[in-house]
Amino acid sequence: MKRVITYGTFDLLHYGHIHLLRRAKQLGDYLIVGLSTDEFNEIKGKKAYFSYEQRKLLLESIKYVDQVIPEESWEQKVRDILSYNVDIFVMGDDWKDKFDFLNNYCEVVYLQRTLEISTTKIKMDIKEYYDI
Repeated sequence: MKRVITYGTFDLLHYGHIHLLRRAKQLGDYLIVGLSTDEFNEIKGKKAYFSYEQRKLLLESIKYVDQVIPEESWEQKVRDILSYNVDIFVMGDDWKDKFDFLNNYCEVVYLQRTLEISTTKIKMDIKEYYDI
């Protein structure tokens, strides 16, 4: 069985997330999503609209996702790859080259993002639409 892992906040879930998860799953048989915890998002200077538990519930309902684990630090990726016997690490291409060091543990694949949509764009559009 070929195992794939990806990471992210997955806030304000949208079709770009679904496309990324679908393509990640197509690379293997089992897709693990490392979901940023609220505490880790705070360290990264991010604030999600939905809580970790709410985002986890949404991800678990997606047919491409087999398992959701908490992402609590940058450093845990190597540990996760080894403990979950991961074959492929996947990230969006906006992270290109940032995780190449993981090639020592598994294959690293950067997938093109869905260009016209992002959580940041949704938040900006909502602000503009409601004149907040």
